[in-house]
Amino acid sequence: MNYVLLVCCFLVGTFSADAQSVRSLVNGGNDKYAGKNFADAEVDYRKALEKDITTVPGHFNLGNSLYKQDKYDESIKSFEDAIQKSETISAKAKAYYNLGDAYVKSEKYQEAVKAFTESLKLNPTDFDAKYNLSYSLNKLRDQQQQQQNQKNDKNQDKNKDKQDQNKQEQQNQDQDKQEQDKKDQDRQNQDNQDQQQQNRQQQQPQQQERQMSKADAERILEVLKNNEKEVQKKLRPRAASRPKTEKDW
Repeated sequence: MNYVLLVCCFLVGTFSADAQSVRSLVNGGNDKYAGKNFADAEVDYRKALEKDITTVPGHFNLGNSLYKQDKYDESIKSFEDAIQKSETISAKAKAYYNLGDAYVKSEKYQEAVKAFTESLKLNPTDFDAKYNLSYSLNKLRDQQQQQQNQKNDKNQDKNKDKQDQNKQEQQNQDQDKQEQDKKDQDRQNQDNQDQQQQNRQQQQPQQQERQMSKADAERILEVLKNNEKEVQKKLRPRAASRPKTEKDW
């Protein structure tokens, strides 16, 4: 819970009309803020700051009105301005406290821890600041653990992607090897078929030659048989012819 509005305290008769206008605008903004009309309260605080940029209630209360509208980044800027321009320890401690609240809403827990720590340095007895500091520290640890888990998950995903990539590359290599082996086997089979075809082609003339030689041999054998018959015929002894008898006297 952030500290509520700072109220302008002006000494009567010591300020000019501009100062009274600034006070009037701040007080008007405070009334609208109390009525939960935070947007209109913001308008009055900005108008007051246009007239006097140094007014601490203007920065502080503008930060509160922005905070109520969930404009946390803008409220942070206003609280930082209030811290710079605050001249009292109490006002500065409250500004640091509200700054810490705005950082918590923005989930900037490390910055919130610093803001609540500064507030406690100025006001060590502020129980709410102690509580919020403890809360911010716990949220910071949770946030850091979550970030570490996300980092680990990211690394795991990265490693898994790498493993999947390696697996895919290995599968591609295996597939390439299988395709190459198949090509080699097909080429070997083709070479074997070509060799077998060549062998068959070489064997056919030899077989024909052998067949022709056999035929020739048979013809020669037949010729020899015929010649042998002729020779035997010529060598066969003739029967003695009967000589003619002489005439009788």
